[in-house]
Amino acid sequence: MIKTRITELFGIERPIIQGGLMWIARAELTAAVAEAGGMGFMTALTFAEPEDFRAEIRKCREKTKKPFGVNLTFLPTMRPPDYPAYIRICIEEGVRFIETAGRNPEPYMATIKSAGIRVIHKCTSVRHALKAEAIGCDAVSIDGFEAAGHPGEDDVTSLILIPLTRDAVRIPIVASGGFADGRGLVAALGLGADGINMGTRFVATQEAPLHVNVKQALISHNERDTRLIMRTLRNTERVMHNEAADKVLEIEKRGTPKIEEIIPYVSGLVGKEMLQEGDMQKGTLAAGQSMGLIRDIPSCKELLDRIMAQAEAVIKEKFQQILE
Repeated sequence: MIKTRITELFGIERPIIQGGLMWIARAELTAAVAEAGGMGFMTALTFAEPEDFRAEIRKCREKTKKPFGVNLTFLPTMRPPDYPAYIRICIEEGVRFIETAGRNPEPYMATIKSAGIRVIHKCTSVRHALKAEAIGCDAVSIDGFEAAGHPGEDDVTSLILIPLTRDAVRIPIVASGGFADGRGLVAALGLGADGINMGTRFVATQEAPLHVNVKQALISHNERDTRLIMRTLRNTERVMHNEAADKVLEIEKRGTPKIEEIIPYVSGLVGKEMLQEGDMQKGTLAAGQSMGLIRDIPSCKELLDRIMAQAEAVIKEKFQQILE
């Protein structure tokens, strides 16, 4: 067994985290990851109404007695969600762990921490990790350039970003971006991380509540089939290559685009329809370069069992051979 500061922090058996996945990280997936010995984070903003979010927390508790958490992403938007309501529900429902992402969570930290909730913040740079540690976060998830979704604007890969962050902060680190198997877990530990976060890999699991076409698309595409969109807006997002992504890039090539031109292709509601209906050209799908490593659709338990067995074999066999 591999024990790290992350397994100790969350009280889990395996140093593997399923991060927040908009529309996807619901009770079914989060509970399955927890039951498999990992750490799952349910995405609060999947639920437009805070009380629906409360119901989903309770549904997850019916499916597992093991630890799980909640993802809260602080978005720059004209109509911000009622974040205090989501946080209040986390407190009232006894949620012990929150993964924050997006903007700096400092305005909400006092309320969260006063309730005894542990916080892990997703960062895309060393400077952000230092700030997260300074405001009281218990751990950071550091996203390399390979990651799905928003990998920041610095274009630094996990191979460099993880050890730099390890050298800079004292709190536990979760490596995110490019991880999908046991070899990646061993590499992350060797670079100084205390565990790995997987998003794209967990989308292609049996328990992920979305159309099978999406899961099959992750298998049929390879590591070269992602595109970086919205770079001109300094809100870079890595997505699977499809017609919608090409349309966004075409709009961006014309010059400095207006967000109104791009929204029809990248809006969350269009993405939600893709996930439900399986039309892979309808919107954009956040996907990391790790999809080149995805070749099947296992259960979460099968996936985590496989990752741990491979990691332990690499440690015992490969490293032993090298040392000899």
